[in-house]
Amino acid sequence: MTTLTRTPPRPATGARVIRMPLSARLRKVLLLVHISAAGVWLGLDLVLGILVLTALGADPTGAGAAAASLAAVATWPLVVAGLVTLVTGVLLGLGTKYGLVRYWWVLVKLVVNVVLVTLVVLVLWPGVTVVGDSGRAALASGGSPTIPATLVFPPIVSSTALVVALTLSVFKPWGRTRRTR
Repeated sequence: MTTLTRTPPRPATGARVIRMPLSARLRKVLLLVHISAAGVWLGLDLVLGILVLTALGADPTGAGAAAASLAAVATWPLVVAGLVTLVTGVLLGLGTKYGLVRYWWVLVKLVVNVVLVTLVVLVLWPGVTVVGDSGRAALASGGSPTIPATLVFPPIVSSTALVVALTLSVFKPWGRTRRTR
């Protein structure tokens, strides 16, 4: 009994296509981990937003506790969720027909992920660490922590970007990139 296999399209001249075909089971596991990590990431952003709003608007004790808790949410947990989402997304891109730069929606998701993880590490982490220290000092002294009002923007921007990435995953708009047509 012979089986027919479909020959993949040839890449354009000079273009290299890197693919590592995944078994159905491995693809499903990677997809499950990818979706779960993105859900955790979105959840952490929502918790971060709630903590920021609490730190900005609560009584001194509540504000101090919320500020002290910010560093616990906005450091390692966010970075790990972002990196797991990135790694599983890259593996899925390399192992499925969508590729990493073959379709616009995949490329946009990849860029969003890299930008957000970079911003967490380079911008949010140092700022939240200072706010956490301020919160712990305020709890010890009974005063109010120093919370910059601009801290409300990272959870809004990140949550919006993650919802956009989720929407792109569902609707898959825009077709192929120019390079892979």
